[in-house]
Formats: sequence, structure tokens, C-alpha cells
Amino acid sequence: MSEVVLFEEISCANGKSIGLATLNSERSLNALSHDMVKALYPQLVAWQADNNIALVFLQGAGEKAFCAGGDIVHLYNNLPVNNGDKAPAIEEFFKDEYQVDHLIHAYQKPIVIWGNGIVMGGGLGLMAGGSHRVVTENTRIAMPEISIGLYPDVGGTYFLNKMPNNCGLFLGLTGASINAADAKYTQLADHFVNNDKKGEVIDKLVTVKWGDTVALNHEKLSAVLVECEQASITSMALSNVQQHQELIDTVTAHETLTAIVEHIAAIEVEDKWFNRAQKSLAHGSALSAQLTYRQIQTGKNLSLADCFRLELTISTKCGEYGEFKEGVRALLIEKDNKPNWAFADVASVDQDVIDWFFTSNWSESEHPLAGLG
Repeated sequence: MSEVVLFEEISCANGKSIGLATLNSERSLNALSHDMVKALYPQLVAWQADNNIALVFLQGAGEKAFCAGGDIVHLYNNLPVNNGDKAPAIEEFFKDEYQVDHLIHAYQKPIVIWGNGIVMGGGLGLMAGGSHRVVTENTRIAMPEISIGLYPDVGGTYFLNKMPNNCGLFLGLTGASINAADAKYTQLADHFVNNDKKGEVIDKLVTVKWGDTVALNHEKLSAVLVECEQASITSMALSNVQQHQELIDTVTAHETLTAIVEHIAAIEVEDKWFNRAQKSLAHGSALSAQLTYRQIQTGKNLSLADCFRLELTISTKCGEYGEFKEGVRALLIEKDNKPNWAFADVASVDQDVIDWFFTSNWSESEHPLAGLG
């Protein structure tokens, strides 16, 4: 069997090296498995401590996807038989995944994320924290968790709150797909470079005279990416989110989730992007919508580490409750696309249930992510 993540050290002109990590599951669109997560963490830690490594470059195998999300089918197979039972395998996966995501956010060296192709769910968790996040003409980003009874985790509590106005709320509720320009507009990406220039980017990085000053290495990396971006930028499509900002402002400018969902549904407009967003919200889990709404409200003033700690609480409860299990069954296992959601609409969701999702299973000191900075 081939390695789930390939690691390589590329020598540069002045003796420093680039740590190259490749998610290596092209057939699954590089879906993020627990084995991938467990391989990434120690290698990233080792490269961070290695004075010879000037920067890290993270990519996905193949041309179709950086990472299409977590390995949901594997998670499904590890869910408890009976709703309400504990889900230790689910807790362990999310704990390890969030540790990798947090490490990338806090990484003490430049780290390039080459976000070509599909970047969804867990893939966006890896990408969001990179110091230099590159999108291409093929980039398609989404957090479509509402369709499977989950919610936008992997740091979404943090980065959805960093987006302009209520874009994060709208994208979290609808799972709307966004392109490269959208990613830049919503602060999920830093540079646009055509995918066929990746080899050229790496070739240029090899010639850079990297030093031991991290801040200067960041600047040198940025200079290379800016140069390559200038040769690519004319092929970047327009931002759907920016073009729809006024409409997003209108539908989200309400004090309750029920009113927001009603206003999103009520808009009558012939617009493929917005109509797809309306459809995914209408067919998604009302419980997920409520979790997303509470998540974003709760996360507004939380630190990054506290966001991940909150998400581990919610995600562990998702493994116990049954909505996630039903969503995956309907979409990916039996594929009948007829999920039997727990609640008919957002107005009927029991707020005591939402409170339960946000009630930690652990004391502060015993939390599995207590050690995050």
C-alpha cells in the first residue's frame, strides 16, 4: 500500500530545504482520513523544529482536488449503533484533526497551501490556517455540512466570523460553493496563481536565498507568489459572493434564524449560484442550521484555541445524536437523498437540544484540547 501522505525535502540553492507534503489519495479526492491526520501532525512538528527547513508546501495528489473533506464514510462506519451512545472513535478523529488545523494556523514558519480543485470541509480546515494560501482557476470551496447533519467545523467558528458582514453565516447555512475570487474576498486565500504554474512556483522557491529569520522568509515567499500571481490574475473569474453582497446583507439582517431562513427562501431571482444556495438550505438539516447559527454567534469573541475546543464538544455530540449518521446514510451510503431529519424546520428545533450540543463533556482542565495555545 502507498503512503497516505507523501513527504519530501527539496534542496534549495543555499542549502536550506522545502518540506513538501502531498495528500496521497487521488481516487477519494484526497479525503482526509485519520491516518493522514496522524501522519501530518508529527511531520509538521518535526519540520517546524528543523532549522534546515525554510518553509512547508502542502498540496493534494492529482489535478481534481486539494482535499474534498473528511473521510465521512469511514466516520460513519465508526458511529455507535444506538443513538445516544458514546462515539470514542469520532472524538479521537476530530481531536487529532483539530490539532493539525490549529498547528497550521500557529505554524512558526511559512506554510503554503496549494488549494487547487475541490477544497471542502476538512480540506478547508487544512487550508484556512496557512500563511500563504493559494487558489487557482479550478478552486471550488464549500462547507456543505448542512447536507449531512453536521456543521462547519475545522475552525469555521473562527474563520467564518472573519468574513465580510454576514458572509460567513450565509455560507455556513447554505453550503454555497465559492471560487478563487470568493476565497480572496472572504479572506480564505491570499494569492491566485494558475495551476499550471505550480512547478514554476516551486522552481522559483528553490532559487531563493532562505535565511534563519522567519519574517524575512515570509517576505521572500510572498514576493515569489505575488510575481506569479501577476502573470495569472487575468484568468481569475469574478467573485459570486462579492456580487451578491447586497443580497446577502438583506437576507441575513434579521434577529432570529427563523427570519433569516424565511427571507433566504422567499427571494425570487433567476440566479444559479443563489438558487443552489437556497436549495441546499431548504433540503439540509434544520438542526445543523441551528447549530451553525449558535456556533457563529458563540464564536465571535473566542480565541482560535477556544473555537477548536468548542467544536470538539459539538462534533463529539454530533457523533452521539444521530442526525449526522442519518445525513451520511441518505447522501453517501444508501444514496436515496431522503434524510429523515430530526426536525421539520428551524422553528421547531428544541433549544434544549441545541444547549446540549454546546455543553462540554469535560471540565476545562480535562478537555482533550486543553493544551492548545
